Amino acid sequence: MSTVASFQIVLILATLLCSLVAGLLFAFASVVMPGISQLNDREFIRAFQAIDGMIQNNQPVFIAVWVGSIVALLAAAGLGIGLLEGTQRLLLISAPLLYILGVQLSTFTINVPLNNQLQTLHVDKMGETALKAARLHFEPRWNQWNVNRTLLASLTSILLMVLLLQL
Repeated sequence: MSTVASFQIVLILATLLCSLVAGLLFAFASVVMPGISQLNDREFIRAFQAIDGMIQNNQPVFIAVWVGSIVALLAAAGLGIGLLEGTQRLLLISAPLLYILGVQLSTFTINVPLNNQLQTLHVDKMGETALKAARLHFEPRWNQWNVNRTLLASLTSILLMVLLLQL
């Protein structure tokens, strides 16, 4: 298989996987978090702990998509950097930078630490004041960064789609 064909296949895979991540983040921003926001503080924390627990339980499909998006995007950039010029090369360089710095870095420096803090809570042993404080510490910041991640992951997917259309 030629380098060009390999690049195109990996670029299609990267686009698909980054788009799936964008969709997951969008689902959290538009459905999951607004849905559980209707719960009282104890139920909200329990619900988020259960959802996040599924993700942290190393679900193979989730891990394959999440990690695969990074690997495929970097592989596409590595394969395509010598093949493309001008705007196409700029798109190829911009997409992984945007995705890694905007989506992945904020995930692992903001959202995951917030998730981990919430996971340590024993809601059955907490009073209403402590539950409210824990939720207020978590929910607004987590939601804001998730919206940021959603927008940046979506923009990454758009950049990759534009690049695919130019090939």
